[in-house]
Amino acid sequence: MNVLGTIDRPTTHDPKKQDPTMHRPATEPFGSEVLSRNTSGVPTARQNRNRDMQLIPEALARAHMHERLREAESERRAVRLAAARRMQRRAERASMRARRALAMAVMH
Repeated sequence: MNVLGTIDRPTTHDPKKQDPTMHRPATEPFGSEVLSRNTSGVPTARQNRNRDMQLIPEALARAHMHERLREAESERRAVRLAAARRMQRRAERASMRARRALAMAVMH
């Protein structure tokens, strides 16, 4: 019996009963629909599963890269905030010195 689909989502010939998730999403990576080796005679569901398995390391690397970029951006924001606070304290000290100097000049 040569039936396409999976155990969880068996294929049916009735379009009304067909599982809509059996179709590949539109956001599939470019070129992933082309298989480089001969897969004639292999059921389509198994080809899709093999392709998905082969793309897992790429997806993990992409997720890791996005996480590292997010961490780097967060680190940059923290560094900028610390620098801004340092400059604010320096400006406040300079302002206090100027006030004291002005007060001293007015008193004498």
